[in-house]
Amino acid sequence: MGFLVHGSSGPIARFGRRLFPARNSLARGSDRFEALVLKLVILAALLAIPVAAAVGSANHGRQVAAAAADATGRTPATAYLLTAAPVRIVDSESVGTDNSTTQATWTDSRGARHTGGVLATPGSPAGTAVPVWIDARGELTAAPRNASTAVFDSVLVGLWLWFAVVGSLVLFHRLVRLVLDRQRAAAWERAWAVYPRSGSWP
Repeated sequence: MGFLVHGSSGPIARFGRRLFPARNSLARGSDRFEALVLKLVILAALLAIPVAAAVGSANHGRQVAAAAADATGRTPATAYLLTAAPVRIVDSESVGTDNSTTQATWTDSRGARHTGGVLATPGSPAGTAVPVWIDARGELTAAPRNASTAVFDSVLVGLWLWFAVVGSLVLFHRLVRLVLDRQRAAAWERAWAVYPRSGSWP
């Protein structure tokens, strides 16, 4: 580990030489240009952090507002199965556990009775209580979005955005380095082609 950190040929040392080639008197113009691109890539990645955080924060606000809007006009209720929920056979030896739609009844806030299909655990007997959500008319509706998941979702949005930016910057740097490496290789070939004619072997 010490060699990796302090050794002149370790990855950290090599990265330092790429980032600051001016310390090397043999550095070429292409080395300095590559270092400039690398510095700009690092700077852009750092600047992308507050941008990603701002996008995540904005997404959090939208999700909280959406959850509040979803909750408006929706109330939780309890439905009771009118019949036993059917058992779904997966194969000859196992029984499925996915919920299935079963007829049930529930009462809204006005005391009106409603009937409809609700999702129930297979094999549930008649009379089993099933939590449901209903709208202002007492009809079944989807559960509102949960505001408690907004923070987690927003952090994911910010992270994915930052990873996408960093990935694009890394790809850009590698493309620049590939072009420069080809130019440097071509320059070496030209130098070797000229050397035998301009010099002599001892």
